[in-house]
Amino acid sequence: MIRFDYQRPDATAEAVAAGRGEHAAYLAGGTNLVDLMKENVARPLQVVDINRLPLKAIEARENGGLRLGALASNADTAYHEEVQARYPLLASAILAGASPQLRNAATNGGNLNQRTRCYYFYDTDTPCNKRNPGEGCGAIGGVNRIHAILGASDQCIATHPSDMCVALAALEAEVQVSGPDGDRTIPFADYHRLPGDEPWRDNTLRPGELVTAIDLPAEGFASNCTYLKLRDRLSYAFALVSVAVAMKLEDGEIAEARVALGGVAHKPWRVPEAEQLLRGERPGEDAFRAVAEALLKGAVGQGENDFKIGLARRAIVRALAQAAAGTPQSQTDKRIA
Repeated sequence: MIRFDYQRPDATAEAVAAGRGEHAAYLAGGTNLVDLMKENVARPLQVVDINRLPLKAIEARENGGLRLGALASNADTAYHEEVQARYPLLASAILAGASPQLRNAATNGGNLNQRTRCYYFYDTDTPCNKRNPGEGCGAIGGVNRIHAILGASDQCIATHPSDMCVALAALEAEVQVSGPDGDRTIPFADYHRLPGDEPWRDNTLRPGELVTAIDLPAEGFASNCTYLKLRDRLSYAFALVSVAVAMKLEDGEIAEARVALGGVAHKPWRVPEAEQLLRGERPGEDAFRAVAEALLKGAVGQGENDFKIGLARRAIVRALAQAAAGTPQSQTDKRIA
């Protein structure tokens, strides 16, 4: 076990002060960080336990939205009365992830910041630019069935593992953070980043910044939404492809639609230009297929994950049809697109 200093502050300002160091890490539920430390992937010299901070509340906002505390558990969030009634897309996505035990421990802020489940990232005997910059990417030309088909680079083809974040992307949430330079708001589309030539950077947080809350907008698309997750097994598996759809229908036509993909890129994947193709259209397979093609423009397989392109195309069409019909994906539906 590596040696590290441990602090457990009672206030956000104290936590930020303690987390400013280059080798510091914030500890919440620990469902990812502890595993990474056990595998010798993460080696923080300063662990800042933030569980005493007052960041567990889920409360209404003046603009009609909902604020999710960063330390509220995934389970408490998914089963919260307001989330289930107004944001069923988010509740469905959370409940599609992990296991009940993990959802009881995992926090909202931690879900945003979890690291990839790429085999090479976790195996310290293999090359990984995300773990050790400059080593190379073992997944390129290697075992890459679960890897990215969109937004990848010649440095990294890892995918972001979260289900919750795919729904948050479709809902256009905002992330509240506090750091050495004060507080700021990050639009969800700008929170995670593609690998580019700095694959070790998962998000746009600045050094020492701490996620304090996630803000949901007033519009939750409760009537027409779906979260479709396709995976190797129904329980406790990460998505091969997932699709979050938030849709608004007016007089039988699509007034607004948002589509976010998971399991296909280094971040939840959205293409606003593709979503615009649905405005003013009546729900139908032809329109849905056109959106799927636009969303997947530029998709490239790496060999073992070539199947993801066709799988994603069919999943997008199916998810759009489900949302338009007002029939969200059942958590017990075992069909594959």
